[in-house]
Amino acid sequence: MEEIKVFAPATVANLSCGFDVLGCCLDSVGDEMTLKKNDLNEVRITGIKGQDLPVESDRNVASVAVKALLKDFESDQGFDIEIDKRIKPGSGIGSSAASSAGAVFAANKLLGEPYSVQDLIPFAMQGELIASGNEHADNVAPALLGGFSLVRSYCPLEVLSLPVPSELRIVVLHPLIEIKTKDSRSIIKQNVSLKSAINQWGNLGALVSALYTEDYDLLGRSLEDEIVEPIRSILIPYFQELDELSVAKGALGFGISGSGPSVFALCKGDENAENVKQAIREFYEKKGIEFDLHLSKINQEGVKVL
Repeated sequence: MEEIKVFAPATVANLSCGFDVLGCCLDSVGDEMTLKKNDLNEVRITGIKGQDLPVESDRNVASVAVKALLKDFESDQGFDIEIDKRIKPGSGIGSSAASSAGAVFAANKLLGEPYSVQDLIPFAMQGELIASGNEHADNVAPALLGGFSLVRSYCPLEVLSLPVPSELRIVVLHPLIEIKTKDSRSIIKQNVSLKSAINQWGNLGALVSALYTEDYDLLGRSLEDEIVEPIRSILIPYFQELDELSVAKGALGFGISGSGPSVFALCKGDENAENVKQAIREFYEKKGIEFDLHLSKINQEGVKVL
């Protein structure tokens, strides 16, 4: 192949109790990317539609990730990258991860698939390093693998795929304000109490168990975060009210998507998810805040060829 077009999905990271180690893949929103081989031995950004992003190859996460792949593969193959950017940067639903994951997935296909999809994660993480100053995998892993991903270890990197309960749905609200990941990370405390750490470990373990057993009640009880959410939530308009409203309308639980400002509600079944979505819509419309609202199944495929 000389050219390929892919869909690169949005993701929700952390899921309350899994800061930097847990994420899931969305089905209803994502970018479209086209990669073409060139004979210039260069990786170029030749078009960006939808958002104002850097076109310089050392500043765009997509080209940085592809360069990391090519360096490891010891190839001088050139690529032209076009991005139809439908995930707003700073939205908290993995904008940079979608570009990074989509780009390395497409480049790998055009090179004859020398790497497994799992092997592509470290290359996509190089794009995240440019975007946030940190090589985290909780967005790029589910974007590439689909479903739920758990990062057991960063050194050495080990990522596990977790099962997806069949009736699980997710509602994502994106208030149209931008919170840069670097800024959101800078306000997080670097030290936590042993009590808080123990509570967090318990919730993360319970959430993993709930995914395997399809225990929706346990899943909802596990969506607790007393380490990061109390600090980051102050940046999100009406966070507490949205939390209480969502649970009252049938959500299993509620939390911050990634670094925010997007928030998510996990729900069991389409009816509960629609009720939660409508309640959030009506609440935010009354507040006069512009927003995007998504209802999605969990995407179990990840990046895919179009």
